[in-house]
Amino acid sequence: MTTVFESPDELPGAVGTHLGYSGWVTIDQERVNLFADATGDHQWIHLDAERAAAGPFGTTIAHGYLTLSLTVMFMPELIQVKGISMGINYGTNKVRFPAPLLVGSRVRAGAEILEVTEVTGGYQTVMKIAIEVEGSDRPVCVVESVSRFMR
Repeated sequence: MTTVFESPDELPGAVGTHLGYSGWVTIDQERVNLFADATGDHQWIHLDAERAAAGPFGTTIAHGYLTLSLTVMFMPELIQVKGISMGINYGTNKVRFPAPLLVGSRVRAGAEILEVTEVTGGYQTVMKIAIEVEGSDRPVCVVESVSRFMR
């Protein structure tokens, strides 16, 4: 369920708020292959199922940057800010990949607003986003994502 802010002016009062969780998405080999083609990263651990089966994870794994990029897909499920002209991905403060994302896994994201700062034309937020795998205690990605919500 999406957390909705009726105005960007509500953001400063939301520091410490957990925004909930996105829906589950299965990460299949086709998505990993397309990411490899888009980025030119064709390392065997991502693409060669036979070789990866004998490797350290027993199967192919998603690229770390593919895992990070999933936050873009999940964010609209987690937060909506009304009364803005645009939302901008301003960058990241910190990114970690505590566990590999095995192909075939189902993932979802949860997020918490850590910080809100007023900037010219709107607000800048820092949100901690954790991408978790169904059935695992360890997230596959934890990021402090910086976004701007402009009036």
